[in-house]
Amino acid sequence: MPELWYMIAAVLLSGVITLLLRALPFAILKPLRKSKFVQALGRWMPAGLLLILAIVMIAGEIVARPGKVWVVAVASAVTVLVHLFGGRRALLSIFVGTAVYVTLLNLF
Repeated sequence: MPELWYMIAAVLLSGVITLLLRALPFAILKPLRKSKFVQALGRWMPAGLLLILAIVMIAGEIVARPGKVWVVAVASAVTVLVHLFGGRRALLSIFVGTAVYVTLLNLF
């Protein structure tokens, strides 16, 4: 059994390290806000991540249902069209695209 002072020191040290690790991003954030690179990341990263997610999901569906590639294509096209012509409302386009996909998958 370790000594009491050793356990207290370990708890205090881990507390200080945790506090520093949690405070570090906020301390670094202020100078980075003016960085053109960080501003570009903030502008393009969300769309890029959604694009990667969409590609992975569509590829997974094509692999899972090779005979139903047209269903994936039609549902994807409907989702994009609803998003572009429906006021760029993400929830609406996701809902309509999912409904079209499920409907076509169950009917054909």
